[in-house]
Amino acid sequence: MSAVKVDRAWLWFAAWLLLGAGWCLALLTALTIGVFVAPVVLAATALLLWRAGKRSAVGLPGLVSGPALLLFFVGYLNRGGPGDVCTADGTTCTEEWDPTGWLVAGSVLLLAGVALFLVLRLVLRRRDRRVGTRRSPAGGPAGLRFTA
Repeated sequence: MSAVKVDRAWLWFAAWLLLGAGWCLALLTALTIGVFVAPVVLAATALLLWRAGKRSAVGLPGLVSGPALLLFFVGYLNRGGPGDVCTADGTTCTEEWDPTGWLVAGSVLLLAGVALFLVLRLVLRRRDRRVGTRRSPAGGPAGLRFTA
């Protein structure tokens, strides 16, 4: 039985995506629940940077995609719109917005973050391959990996 190899870069992207959503929520709700959300997100950011350091940097484009989660949620909440949406018994009605704009904006942010992530991964892989095939500074055999 073979083990499934997990690409940790996507896990870092997901972690930064959640932090991006948290920072967006803290900023947009600064006068209400944002003062309670911000310290939690700040602690999570510090923990991620402290525990992972440079390894998590590949996932930083997730910060761009993070606000997409909130936009998708607002689009979901307005899924019956645009216009007045009433309950089945007709006792309560609410006016909802058109969810299309929210979904489009969320999709643009999500795709922009994913595209940035893929480009960054490609650049880092090419750099790692170039570094891996250079001769070591001490004049050792080619193909040995060294880190500065």
